[in-house]
Amino acid sequence: MAGSKQTVSIEGRRLQLSNLDKVLYPATGMTKGDVLAYYSEIAPVMLPHCRDRAATRKRWPNGVGEDGSGQMFFQKDIGEGAPDWVDVRSIQHSDHVNRYPLVNDLATLTWLGQLAALEIHVPQWRFGRGDEKLNPDRLVLDLDPGPGVTPRECAEIARLARGILNDMGLEAFPVTSGSKGIHLYAPLDGTQTSDQVSQVAHELARALEADHPDDIISSMKRSARAGKVFIDWSQNNANKTTIAPYSLRGRAQPTVAAPRTWGELASPRLKHLDHTEVLARVKRRGDPMAGIEAGGDGEKPQRDRLTIYRSKRDSSKTPEPVPAAVAPDDGDAPVFVIQRHDATRLHFDFRLEHDGVLVSWALPKGVPTDPKRNHLAVPTEDHPMEYRFFEGTIPKGEYGGGVVEIWDSGTVQISKWRDDEVIATLTGQPDGGLGGVRKYALFRTDDDPQKPQWMIHLMHSDADSSASPPKPTPKKTPVKSSSKSAAKSATKSTTTTDAATRRAPDGRGRASLKPMLATRGSNAGLGALDEDEWAFEMKWDGMRAIVSVDHGTVRVRSRSGKDVTTAYPELADVADAVMADDAVLDGEIVAVDAAGVPSFSLLQQRMNLTNRREIAKVRQSVPVSLMVFDVLDVNGQPCTSLPYQNRRELLGELIDESTDAPLSVPPAFDGDANAAVAASRQLGLEGVMAKRLDSVYRPGTRSADWLKLPHADTAEVVVIGWRESESDRLGIASLLLAMPRGGALEYAGRVGTGFSNADRRDIRERLSRSERKTPPVEVPAADRRDARWVTPRQVAEISYREQTPEGRLRHPVWRGWRPDKSVDDISPTGA
Repeated sequence: MAGSKQTVSIEGRRLQLSNLDKVLYPATGMTKGDVLAYYSEIAPVMLPHCRDRAATRKRWPNGVGEDGSGQMFFQKDIGEGAPDWVDVRSIQHSDHVNRYPLVNDLATLTWLGQLAALEIHVPQWRFGRGDEKLNPDRLVLDLDPGPGVTPRECAEIARLARGILNDMGLEAFPVTSGSKGIHLYAPLDGTQTSDQVSQVAHELARALEADHPDDIISSMKRSARAGKVFIDWSQNNANKTTIAPYSLRGRAQPTVAAPRTWGELASPRLKHLDHTEVLARVKRRGDPMAGIEAGGDGEKPQRDRLTIYRSKRDSSKTPEPVPAAVAPDDGDAPVFVIQRHDATRLHFDFRLEHDGVLVSWALPKGVPTDPKRNHLAVPTEDHPMEYRFFEGTIPKGEYGGGVVEIWDSGTVQISKWRDDEVIATLTGQPDGGLGGVRKYALFRTDDDPQKPQWMIHLMHSDADSSASPPKPTPKKTPVKSSSKSAAKSATKSTTTTDAATRRAPDGRGRASLKPMLATRGSNAGLGALDEDEWAFEMKWDGMRAIVSVDHGTVRVRSRSGKDVTTAYPELADVADAVMADDAVLDGEIVAVDAAGVPSFSLLQQRMNLTNRREIAKVRQSVPVSLMVFDVLDVNGQPCTSLPYQNRRELLGELIDESTDAPLSVPPAFDGDANAAVAASRQLGLEGVMAKRLDSVYRPGTRSADWLKLPHADTAEVVVIGWRESESDRLGIASLLLAMPRGGALEYAGRVGTGFSNADRRDIRERLSRSERKTPPVEVPAADRRDARWVTPRQVAEISYREQTPEGRLRHPVWRGWRPDKSVDDISPTGA
């Protein structure tokens, strides 16, 4: 009920909550309970940006109103009735003293949410001991777009300001304000007063205005702001405040002051984010603003390196250690731990002590045992030193859910530690997984500061401590032995095909990439496929799809390029599992039967639907999921020129399978071709795909670098007519088929089995819309009798036993329509 009250305990603090179902954002239906839920989830990354700062609140007790014009009031003084456990500090103003709450913990943040304090504003300085006001520890510029200025233009000004800040030795962190503009923060060392910082900010704004007078204004005169970006430098004044990062905004929509990456600011579709989008981003990537240095009392403060670690874990739900601070140096020799982590996918976590934390990498392929073969090393968040002792089960649904076991641990000697390379000698336990002393080099393979990619290399025991990883290998060498230079070169290279497909003529850009196609292989040739040169994947009985994710929006296209997004609404959640702003994926849409096996006939119930209500109904009984097996583009960087194995490694890093999104990245089979085929048969799957490890991705091209090895022969055919049923005047007896042969369509026979009675009637109704008087290809007289002809533009799939020299299919069985394919897409049988 609206007036109900309840008492809760939050981190040991008792608090009374009421009216949780009261709607505060009428346009979306967001209630006070939803507001509290958001602040509870975002608290681990929001609280560090509020800590020890005087909080001014903007409250909307009756909600923001339909159009955002609801009654609001500021509150600075803490007022009456505040819980006695709220941390309070005082500020002497000219004629009075205000007592301000400090938003240092979840309990205080929840109390403010209970008061409908949707916006929390804080200054750029913190309190020290007691009521002492420290010098500011950050500078802020508020970029406020005037009338006629787009977010993209505002982002361009942000980049200009970033350049000057970088020249001053200051790193800039952008925040889309959730209102109109962009805030830029830069960390300070605490040696300057607020007045001095304000002067610097004012001069910076003036300099930008002088260089770009048509685009920028630094004066407070509102009438002159049309078509320009106003750089508000005044918020560095000690008496001014700025909306706190991750605070909600009191607008019609529940937007958020959201820290962003510079890559996001480069997007032409830059927009403000709502609370759901922000939570999803933080869950995938942590806090983009976590690197800003907090605090400051005359000495340059140290960033808490466990902020991201804590933001991903709830100590009440996971047995993992979640310490409040980085452990002090105990003076002992540095240590390492390697943990076997059986989560969504089995991998190993490689952790080295450095600067009071365990710097960590995930090794999807395990710890390398051969100096000739490097393994992918995916950087993860720093872990606390306490984690070196952790073994146990992380509950399902929590970050990293699964079983963690210590594989080996011991001491480590660091020979080199740079931002792009680490060389370390590990001395493990006598019975540990390393089997003694091992020396490893970890090195970066790219220059992307947002999503760094690393590899790990086992060094020879007699290698010099300053030695670098092996020299680049030729492109045709299997990627398992790739090197830092080779991988970096492959990542940066862009083929002619890439350049042509980045901006397709239809304007759809990378989303219009067509899938690479496989050539039919034979079981007789399986023995020639060396497992050191080929990877083997299971073949999925579904519909091929190119799926593009663009800042949370998902678009699905069939093999022929048709947009089928609305037919599969559940795939919109794929964005939650993609750990990038935008990406293009290649995969197969499947529907799984009661035995857990992909079923093409079951998928047929979803393939021809366009009515949203009908789609929603059938979706309940026939849900689909996406089997992802390749990645074509990440954040605007083409991946098609990367070898297969590098793309698969990148795919493993890109997709977070721990989400509830309906997708998975099936692993390649670990073994030879014959074993892969046997396993596929045992699992009841369609067959096997063999792919060369060194093959690049050729969009829209059929290549012998990919081989399909189906258990049963199937073919894509063109329906050219039907024969009427003698028992059902509304149905069909059989369909007449054609296939490409010698550059043209040729008759391929009839199919009369595999249909249900409902199928026969549906097919008759469908074909009657494209009926014609004459056969579109030459058909033998015996088969022409009583036939009705249609225009050859509808593709179907059949299975068959064999094909005659004349091109006739023997014992064909109907499998279903292929609306995802056009006549031009299909190839002759055997290709």
